[in-house]
Amino acid sequence: MSYYNGPRSDHFNGRQFFHAGLPSTDKSIFDILRWKLFGKRSRWPAFIPARAGLKPDPRVEGLRITAIGHASLLIQVAALNILVDPVWSDRTSPFRSIGPRRRNPPSIAFDDLPPIHAVLVTHNHYDHMDTDTLARLWRAHKPAVFSPLGNDAVIRKDAPDMQARTGDWWHAFQLSDQIRATIVPAYHWSARNLGDRRLALWGGFVLETPAGIVYCAGDTGYQDGKIFAEIRKRCGASRVAILPIGAYEPRWFMKSQHADPAQAVQIAIDCGAQHLLGVHWGTFPLTDEPWDEPAQLLEKTMRARSANLSAQSLLPGDIWEP
Repeated sequence: MSYYNGPRSDHFNGRQFFHAGLPSTDKSIFDILRWKLFGKRSRWPAFIPARAGLKPDPRVEGLRITAIGHASLLIQVAALNILVDPVWSDRTSPFRSIGPRRRNPPSIAFDDLPPIHAVLVTHNHYDHMDTDTLARLWRAHKPAVFSPLGNDAVIRKDAPDMQARTGDWWHAFQLSDQIRATIVPAYHWSARNLGDRRLALWGGFVLETPAGIVYCAGDTGYQDGKIFAEIRKRCGASRVAILPIGAYEPRWFMKSQHADPAQAVQIAIDCGAQHLLGVHWGTFPLTDEPWDEPAQLLEKTMRARSANLSAQSLLPGDIWEP
């Protein structure tokens, strides 16, 4: 099995992608059993209230970011409509009737989406790459699709007509005359099944726009923190950083791949962000923490930090504008 065939690099050995010199994100079956058998998983409500039924404007000249649910976002900027990690399915799973079920609907019904010009897919985990949704988007909107290396092969398996462009970390794509998207590193991993771990690359995106720099991290741990300073150095300080704040417990299992809320604040500071928008919580029960703890811990961390930074935890339907 192979998703990408290309030259070796400091993060690709000819078959798999990796993080050189850092703790591995790989977990054994024994690690997984230890978590599942001895973890203290919090019980989520069957339904978590959030705004739904939004009908976005077809065109926004400034900058508007709408939370759809979990890590799915609609970014409207300079008359361009961009979806990030769109998931409209009810479960994040290879199966339609098994797996984490969403606790609130997408804040925008699929048929109420504005014209979608571009789709950014950060990596191939099921809570970020929903190929059913991607196929629907292709049929309805024919958007330009961008993702890190190897993910075009994953997308084509389930959405064969979709045309996706891929690139390595630091590769830039021109989305319009005014907007450029750069794939940036993240401390994470990839897999769709038991046999394809780290065969496709993962990452985040930096959008250079007339309204400022928008950094969308996708999924990431903090690890040594070096990539976030490098993102600032190469791409400039972010006006807004959209960062994951959920799916972090238990820490012994998750810390190499998922930041907790305090680390999300540090990431925002490292990349020079003025505003932090916390996502990746409150929709799909993936890990052990209570559903509302990420927002509480983000608020607690912000009260304890003296940083030139504002922060907001986004539930579905929440909208941020400068």
